[in-house]
Amino acid sequence: MKQAGECPCGGASQGSGSAKRPPGYVECCGRFIEGGSPAGNAMELMRSRYTAYVLGNTAYLRATWAAATCPRDLETSADPATRWLGLQIKRFTPIDADHAEVEFVARYKLGGRAFRLHETSRFERDTNGRWRYVDGDLRD
Repeated sequence: MKQAGECPCGGASQGSGSAKRPPGYVECCGRFIEGGSPAGNAMELMRSRYTAYVLGNTAYLRATWAAATCPRDLETSADPATRWLGLQIKRFTPIDADHAEVEFVARYKLGGRAFRLHETSRFERDTNGRWRYVDGDLRD
């Protein structure tokens, strides 16, 4: 499922106030999704999970979701009718060494209508030291 070009998440250059070019997929989220490298923190995991949604990579989403909260019927596919417009990280809050929150807005179009998903997500590091998505609260 190799992807060429810019990473869908917008990369670490986002929000820096400069006009940096977004990193390539392979250097950004591809190293987690396809390369098997673990995310170093909850924000990297959040970005890679957004990219996995854009690409329809359900296997990666399952692998990075806490077992206790992962839905059994999780299924996503890259719906050609859905056009992802971008990810904005609003806040990254490390709580302690094993817990963090990321507030984000993901924008997309479906059937010509624009939507936004605004969520504060909770992440925890598992016993193997890998970050996992636990759950989130939708915001207005």
